[in-house]
Amino acid sequence: MGLFTKDIKTMNDLFVHQLQDIYYAEQQLTKALPKMADKATDPQLKQGFLTHLEETRQHVKRLEEVFKMHGVQVKAVDCPAIDGIIEEADETAGEVADKAVLDAALINAAQAAEHYEIVRYGSLIAWAKQLGRTDCASVLAKTLEEEKATDKKLTTLAESKVNLRAAS
Repeated sequence: MGLFTKDIKTMNDLFVHQLQDIYYAEQQLTKALPKMADKATDPQLKQGFLTHLEETRQHVKRLEEVFKMHGVQVKAVDCPAIDGIIEEADETAGEVADKAVLDAALINAAQAAEHYEIVRYGSLIAWAKQLGRTDCASVLAKTLEEEKATDKKLTTLAESKVNLRAAS
């Protein structure tokens, strides 16, 4: 499906397509986060990935709830963006021999995924409100706040110790 696909004719079509996109992304992240946790050497980072894995599973459930609230089939569409972010993270992690540097690279990869999700959820919330679906917007807003909180935790962890350790 191209950027200006004929399948998306209305704001509602766009909303549903992006729900399907982020649904796929969240499902892929439930597969990637355990691998990232396994590679992490910093205990706080490892635990952060596992905690966010549980949140991500909840994000999937919330999206399923939004699909049902909106009266559309729960369905995922391929998301080349998240596939690329995960693939790049795997490639980078495979090239880093120094474990301290690997932790910094893992944080960077995780934040790339978080920023993608933050953009998607922000747009979905705005579109839901425009479509008169404040009920859907409020469910999506819970996830957006968790994504922002995770991004902030990753920044704090990187700046307080992981990047310092990687640079020494």
